[in-house]
Amino acid sequence: MPELPEVETVRRGLQPVLEGARIVRVEARRPNLRFPLPDRFAEQLEGRRVASLGRRAKYLTAHLDAGPALICHLGMSGSFRIEHADGAATPGIFRHERSKDAVHDHVVLHVETAAGELKRVVYNDPRRFGFMLFAEPDRLSEHPLLAGLGIEPTGNALDGDLIAGLFRGRAAPLKSALMDQRLIAGLGNIYVCEALWRAGLSPRRAAGSLAGATGRSSVRAGRLAQAIRDVLGAAIEAGGSSLRDHRLTDGTLGYFQHSFGVYDREGETCPRQGCGGTIKRIVQNGRSTFYCPACQR
Repeated sequence: MPELPEVETVRRGLQPVLEGARIVRVEARRPNLRFPLPDRFAEQLEGRRVASLGRRAKYLTAHLDAGPALICHLGMSGSFRIEHADGAATPGIFRHERSKDAVHDHVVLHVETAAGELKRVVYNDPRRFGFMLFAEPDRLSEHPLLAGLGIEPTGNALDGDLIAGLFRGRAAPLKSALMDQRLIAGLGNIYVCEALWRAGLSPRRAAGSLAGATGRSSVRAGRLAQAIRDVLGAAIEAGGSSLRDHRLTDGTLGYFQHSFGVYDREGETCPRQGCGGTIKRIVQNGRSTFYCPACQR
């Protein structure tokens, strides 16, 4: 499933096209994705102008100049494709290739951009686990999908004190606590593994151990907060570079997956300088966890 950096780079890729654009026509090529499309889906979008495009955790949100707000989720295999006279682009950074097979093009937005250009924004989803729903624009944060989400992990609000407060008294493994969307919204398996490795913390460690003796932030909590912000920032920046067709010297796109420290590297030598340990894979809550037992304590 696309994680927060992937969704954020999709938002950034769509933003220049959709913000300020007028939705001229909508093609809903099937009645449902993961859930049925809203009643009068095309009718309620056509003629509307996109006021702003946002993101909350792994959800894309769009406020219109009138009518409902739109909540989108990419599911396992969903992606947006921007088509214009010069070709097509699929914004986002994805570990696995996104489909461009037209048979899976389920929703097509024909838009006139703020600059007066005509473009198509195509939602493609082979597995149809994604969805598009409407919400009341002035009560978007109260929508059942968004109401229980925790803090966003990309801003300075995520610091050692906050993590210590969230995890105080929790006996659950640190990896599980970080994946709890009610505490911190948007963190997924890949970037939790990477952040824990950067912070030198074991995914097995009790989450509550990051609160100091007085219940305040510990050095470990501060280190983890910084690692989370750094790994997400680096992944988003890598996606931004790829959207600008930035290529590395060997000709490959600058995807962050080429910078993984531990994820999907079972049996390889830990890349931390001076470590020399071997990356191990374990299963926690049904998900693969990759870490180095030698340097993550």
